[in-house]
Amino acid sequence: MRLKMIIIAVLLAVALGFSTSQAQETEQDVLDRYIKAGEEKHTTKLGWASFNFSLNRINKNNPYNDFAVYESERFDNGEISQLGYGSSFGADFGIVFWDKYAWSIGGEYWLRLGEKLSGNYDYTPIGASVTDPVSEIKVYSFNTGVQYYLLNPPTKTGKLNSLAVRAGGTVGYYFATWYLWPEYQSLNLATSEATEDNIAFRGNAPGFSFNIGADYPLGVWDLAIGADMSYLYLNFKNVAWYNSNDEEIVATYDGTTEGRVDLDLSGVRGKIEVKRFFNW
Repeated sequence: MRLKMIIIAVLLAVALGFSTSQAQETEQDVLDRYIKAGEEKHTTKLGWASFNFSLNRINKNNPYNDFAVYESERFDNGEISQLGYGSSFGADFGIVFWDKYAWSIGGEYWLRLGEKLSGNYDYTPIGASVTDPVSEIKVYSFNTGVQYYLLNPPTKTGKLNSLAVRAGGTVGYYFATWYLWPEYQSLNLATSEATEDNIAFRGNAPGFSFNIGADYPLGVWDLAIGADMSYLYLNFKNVAWYNSNDEEIVATYDGTTEGRVDLDLSGVRGKIEVKRFFNW
């Protein structure tokens, strides 16, 4: 009997204590508690948006440079420059999908590669002058990539608190258009004959890059500045145009099929970006 009375007394004391603590909690306390619970429940997705500028050091040994050297010798008073550097602007949107892993999609547009010469230049293959010869390449792409944060990943509150270091890879699909002066002697692969009156040569190819980079918070509007170093593999092996008979017309640096010019734009690149993290 005494044991039952002790148990009942303990239960009553616990009930009274719980009731008292609930009575002491104000309406504002209850409201704050539910707001905090809601924030913790919904602040689970973290992403970023960024704008970037890249400078690409194109490998010196590539078919276009062979083409430039060969064609320069055919101009008595002009020169086609080799490719050295390429620059591009881009934008990315990313999501941190699992603690230290992030996935991104984006695109980039390369500034013009090559050149346009002004004036008249004697051109040996036609035995006459060429006016304003041009050799210009335009490139754009869409890409996606995965990154892994090696150090100090951004928090789920959308803030970058210190220097973050990351590594990853990107896969993109690139599109190129190459404009050449009309009098250039391109090669008809179907007939093995030279063709003038060129229209734009076009090609597309996948590109792959491996990079390591870092982000540093600027302390303003949750912005960060990022820097990357990477190697881009990008080689357009199918650059051509097609005539009304659907015959493939290509550029060569020596007039033969073996000398077909691939636009190999592979090389080391550096990227600077302004990035803003956010969550929802």
